[in-house]
Amino acid sequence: MKIVGVGCGPGMLTEQAIREISRASVIYGSDRAIDLAKSIILPGCTVKTIDDFKKLDTLQLDILPDNTVVLSTGDPMLAGLGYLAGDVVPGISSFQLAAARLKIPISRMSVVVAHGRGHEKGREDTLEEVRRGRIVFLLADPKFDARKLYAELRELSLPVRIALCENLGYPDECILIRDIQSPPWPTKALYSLVIGVF
Repeated sequence: MKIVGVGCGPGMLTEQAIREISRASVIYGSDRAIDLAKSIILPGCTVKTIDDFKKLDTLQLDILPDNTVVLSTGDPMLAGLGYLAGDVVPGISSFQLAAARLKIPISRMSVVVAHGRGHEKGREDTLEEVRRGRIVFLLADPKFDARKLYAELRELSLPVRIALCENLGYPDECILIRDIQSPPWPTKALYSLVIGVF
């Protein structure tokens, strides 16, 4: 089995991902992941939508054919499905795309995941990394409390800027950069924040 990253938006599939998806006899993935790969899924391939990723363990993925593919949006190792047994094929992540769009070297950045879990820890980790002089890529979700984070960032008395990255890789991609005194507010479900002195 292979866990294949389909990228964070349309046109972000790597050659290796295309090769593995086009060889698959069975594909699992979210609606979004399947949509990103649909143009290369061959007729006759069994495609199954995953609605609840917590139930993946009950699917008995270990007894599926070797050419089974589980699709992961972005990169499987960035809050994705890389924890599953099987070979991982990387994808182009929102982290990589944000760094490229903002022209920030990845070596200056730290990743904090507060998507679907760990909102409080994500906030604490972000503050700690900014205090250390790192630029944070915060992968968040609509339930993340940006208001609380912004209030605590103001207390650091640093010239912090925030880039709100919405729908990265999609035609309606939007990146809005503001300082901490007038920070950008997420309006889309699919977003990330780049936070720090940059």
